[in-house]
Amino acid sequence: MSLWGDLEKLKRCRWVDLTHPLTNESPYWGGIPDGSVELCKTVFDYDEEMLSCRIHTYKFPGQLGTHVDFPMHFVPGRPAAEEFGVEQSVYPLCVIDISGKVAETPDYAVTVDDVLAYEEEHGRIPEGAFVALRTDWYKRWPSYDALCNFDEEGGEHCPGWSIETLKFLFEERGVAMNGHETFDTDASYLAVEADDLAVERYVLDTCHLQVEIMANLDKVPPAGAIVFVAWPRIEGASGLPARVWAVCEE
Repeated sequence: MSLWGDLEKLKRCRWVDLTHPLTNESPYWGGIPDGSVELCKTVFDYDEEMLSCRIHTYKFPGQLGTHVDFPMHFVPGRPAAEEFGVEQSVYPLCVIDISGKVAETPDYAVTVDDVLAYEEEHGRIPEGAFVALRTDWYKRWPSYDALCNFDEEGGEHCPGWSIETLKFLFEERGVAMNGHETFDTDASYLAVEADDLAVERYVLDTCHLQVEIMANLDKVPPAGAIVFVAWPRIEGASGLPARVWAVCEE
């Protein structure tokens, strides 16, 4: 049976890029050493050696820009990139919007009650879904200081997930992947209290994938869209920049 008719239907839908653009000035997590990013370095240029073409090399940390984290990122012995195939690149998309609460409380951590309120309005989150957390934090890109939201003492104040909420989603709803707009999975105050990124560690220890530093979640509906997550096929990778996009009805 031909799928071409389905493709034509998808082409009539609205396509939303959920990925930040990258340049040599793009922000990244502060623990990554300086000099780790060198994009589009020309190593072969037009009219050289009678072959007119341009070739670039790219140097970047796996966790640059919008990226996917693989379990071995935090947990030794857990799967790396090669363990995940193309069948794990498309999902139903559910977007939980806590942007209003974040505007009042930047440290806000999404709760199970927030998820239940979402389901009351939009229906039960389906098994195998990608659940994204909308905070509108992506609008702070590309300012590193704004993304970290430092206070006068240098402490970060960013929204994020709570471990109770992700346990509910993965264990009670059977979702496949989570995503968010911030550098970290954990809300800042939870990371400070635990002295660890315990929420992210839970996600990766249970062999799930996640996408960080997403964009434009305010441009897709809370339910009904399809999300695609694509990354380079590099074996042994703990994380890789990703191209992420949603397809939704007009």
